[in-house]
Amino acid sequence: MASKSVFPGAPYPPHTSEKLKGILTDFLLLTISAILFSLSFPGYVSRWGIGVLGYIALTPAFYVASNASWMRAPIYGAFYGFLCYALFNFWLATFHPLAIVIIPMIYFTYLMLTFPFLRLSVWLFPKYGYLVQVLVWISYEYLRTEGFLGYSYGILGYSQYLYLPIIQIAALTGVWGVSLIVVFPSAFFAAAWKEGGFKQRKWVLFLKNHWKESVGYGILLVGTLVYGWSSKIDYSSAREWRIALVQHNIDPWKGGIWAYRQNLDRLIRLSNEALKEGPELVVWSETAFVPGIDWHTRYREDPDVYDIVQDLRTYLSRQTVPFVFGNDDGRLEKDRFGNLRRVDYNAAVLFDQGKIQAIYRKTHLVPFTEYFPYERTFPWFYQKLKEADTHFWEPGKEFTVFRAAGVAFSTPICFEDSFGYISREFVLRGAEVIINLTNDSWSGHVAAAMQHMSKAVFRAIENRRSVVRCSNGGMTCVIDPNGRILQILEPYTEGFLIGKVPVYTSTQTLYTKWGDWFAFVCIGISVILLGIGGVGLQKRIVRRST
Repeated sequence: MASKSVFPGAPYPPHTSEKLKGILTDFLLLTISAILFSLSFPGYVSRWGIGVLGYIALTPAFYVASNASWMRAPIYGAFYGFLCYALFNFWLATFHPLAIVIIPMIYFTYLMLTFPFLRLSVWLFPKYGYLVQVLVWISYEYLRTEGFLGYSYGILGYSQYLYLPIIQIAALTGVWGVSLIVVFPSAFFAAAWKEGGFKQRKWVLFLKNHWKESVGYGILLVGTLVYGWSSKIDYSSAREWRIALVQHNIDPWKGGIWAYRQNLDRLIRLSNEALKEGPELVVWSETAFVPGIDWHTRYREDPDVYDIVQDLRTYLSRQTVPFVFGNDDGRLEKDRFGNLRRVDYNAAVLFDQGKIQAIYRKTHLVPFTEYFPYERTFPWFYQKLKEADTHFWEPGKEFTVFRAAGVAFSTPICFEDSFGYISREFVLRGAEVIINLTNDSWSGHVAAAMQHMSKAVFRAIENRRSVVRCSNGGMTCVIDPNGRILQILEPYTEGFLIGKVPVYTSTQTLYTKWGDWFAFVCIGISVILLGIGGVGLQKRIVRRST
């Protein structure tokens, strides 16, 4: 005979109903956290982002991770990771048919692995686990920027790019120190919530028991602000370098002879207008001119393309001002079997006196859409990428420093300016100004361009060098060594900007010297603390069993 429910007509026993309600509540909290996370950055709601939300964005996520069972923690992390990046990087749907699936799925995996460590932190350290959680989160933020899948979008420190006094510590710690400042309140509030729920008395007791940590964070925050206000660079005596940044507002992905001709005609027209204002350098964006100049000059495979290349070379030979711009650099190179094959690089080319003076070949390529080194391991997936009209490049190996108009500068291409180590390498090799050449027009969204630009602000502060961005659609701008946006061109408009760029080189920062040392320290302390906690737990288990 079937047993009767305590509540007649109830579809589940009481404990099952409560369990289901708890799970749904957890998913709701994770959804709220994902929304707050995405709103912290430039997006649909705010073109500039609502950076202050970053300080509480992770509170629901940390709360859920801290209370989850070991079985649910990875499930919650997977859900949170996918939803965060589907909301935050919504513009990826325009970038590539697979991108809006691949990127959220990558973070599905990363946070599926991270949430159990957040849970482990409070399990091993019931009172101070939230401090370990902060370190674990910074470790996760750094580790996910490494390797083939390295991707720096969504690091919470970047949400503060407009708050200059806060982010000046990037000169010491990189973006990771800023992330620590932003993440701590979320972990602290989540711990108070876990301890006391919504009871005021419990929260007061929590604050009383953790006043030292509260005061410590307050001192850290005040110290950060004091450093931010006092470390401002005075570059008033530095040379002002006048450069023309051409934003031609045409997507170079749309190829063909007609498109190449339209691109060139508009670039020349805008450049001629800009040259009237006496710039010392003219800058075009990433792959502003698509056909490989050197390749088609040498091999002349297509007469129509060759004619366009020659028109460009003729125009440049008449100029007294150097030009730097993005271009496909094709080379004949031997493969491992000794056979010659064409190899293409996403490159930046410096033209001066009508000749190519130097070339930078992009070293950090976009995974899946520019580079996929696992053709033999996953041939079926490689073929799918090729069928999706993907153009693969070879990664460059040198950090080129150009010299023109008396200034040494380097040109990270596309999302290379979102990785701190790349700009740092350029500066260590003598770059006095960083000029990012990028193509963000494909996204069709200002949010994508703004999210990209926000990282360039940190590159300026980390190295105390001016950073210039030349985009074919936006954001074309000039950023000073303090991270202040001096000039900016309206996105998705045709035009040019005469940038007045401070050439400041008097400071070498701790970040330039030591790189991502702060992230390494966070990783090391996280590993040590979790190890100590694990050993301590094992000892307690042994004592109880004897």
